[in-house]
Amino acid sequence: MPTIAYLANLFPATTESYIGDEIRELRKRGILVVPCSIRQSAHASDQTLDSWVPQTIYLQPVHVTVLLQAAWLCLREFTCLKKLLWRVLLPGNPSLSKRVRTLAHTFFGAYYAVVLRKFSVCHIHVHHGYFGSWVAMVAARLLGIEFSMTLHGSDLLVHPAYLDLKLELCQFCVTISEFNRRHILDHYPEVDPRKIVVQRLGVDCGENTPPTLQEKHDPFSLGMLTAGRLHPVKNHAFLVRACRLLKDRGLNFHCLIAGDGCERPALQQLIDAFELQSEVRLIGQIPREDMCDYYDSADLVVITSRSEGIPLVLMEAMARGKLVLAPAITGIPELVSDGETGFLYCPGALQDFVARVETINRSRSSLGRVRRAARKHVIEHYNRQANLAAFCDLLVASLALKPNSATSNLHDQRILYENPVLQ
Repeated sequence: MPTIAYLANLFPATTESYIGDEIRELRKRGILVVPCSIRQSAHASDQTLDSWVPQTIYLQPVHVTVLLQAAWLCLREFTCLKKLLWRVLLPGNPSLSKRVRTLAHTFFGAYYAVVLRKFSVCHIHVHHGYFGSWVAMVAARLLGIEFSMTLHGSDLLVHPAYLDLKLELCQFCVTISEFNRRHILDHYPEVDPRKIVVQRLGVDCGENTPPTLQEKHDPFSLGMLTAGRLHPVKNHAFLVRACRLLKDRGLNFHCLIAGDGCERPALQQLIDAFELQSEVRLIGQIPREDMCDYYDSADLVVITSRSEGIPLVLMEAMARGKLVLAPAITGIPELVSDGETGFLYCPGALQDFVARVETINRSRSSLGRVRRAARKHVIEHYNRQANLAAFCDLLVASLALKPNSATSNLHDQRILYENPVLQ
């Protein structure tokens, strides 16, 4: 029975529930999975995550004994690290601070290899292309095994540190949209395109108990909802400014912002400065199982991010037949077809966003066809169970492949796994 390690920068995390879903599905197939995380998250708001903590290997805080073993491993296996170290030290674009951090992460990869040795791991899969993927790459190299990774959004488009080397050395790379795959092939033409596999995420669609798709909320007040970590990349300040304009234009609305993070104090200051206390509320991190009530009470679900993969928030809202509004960036247009399954606005254009909200509000009672089409599209292409099964099929198949044959076999399977609903 094969054993694989599953590494994330932060696990468990409410915003990345798909990692736990993948681990559970792999275990159902007889794969022994060792959940690993660079650090432990504070998740007191979601008790469903508690069961993951005792079974997860956390690399922080570090242990002195393992540190000493990692140092010896680096010295003993220096030859297999030469290519990575040369890439870090070679003159080029990365800043000195980034080089120093990457050297530290290299040593952390050796630490991870020492931790994994007792589990007889045959493969490492890592979520996101941040420094955790460098740690996984180093550990796999020291252990003489393969690694793979899933790239989402910002890890590819905003922080692609040393991604060329990671793509070269990984057995395969899963990414969540056609946009991402095209971006990789355009920016890293030396990478074998057969290694880059599109596999969408998904959400529970409730086919057995479909939501009521009739508009039934107050026609004189628009309820808006957004959800996501309060981080600059999510650009919630844009939404607050838009709400000030909507209030100035006389729109009767309220807006709930679900999530928590470093931006919360600044956002609350902005809400207060714009005198939006009655219209905009920061409601904190909402447990996954409680989000359904918030979706049901919303008339419009919005995303205002600067960078995204394909947000689960949009999938969940559309699965419940909700109207959505999002920027036309990255892979979002693969999910939201403007005027057909939802609405898009020009990225960063405040006036366009506000105009779209006003148009949707005026016509929302006649947008039943959009709501139905949104739900149908998610069921057909973003069904969690179908896409989860396809991803696990891919990973299980890779465990049976020899390194020199993995690429050709993945090429044969790529079309099958890109759209499992077509099987």
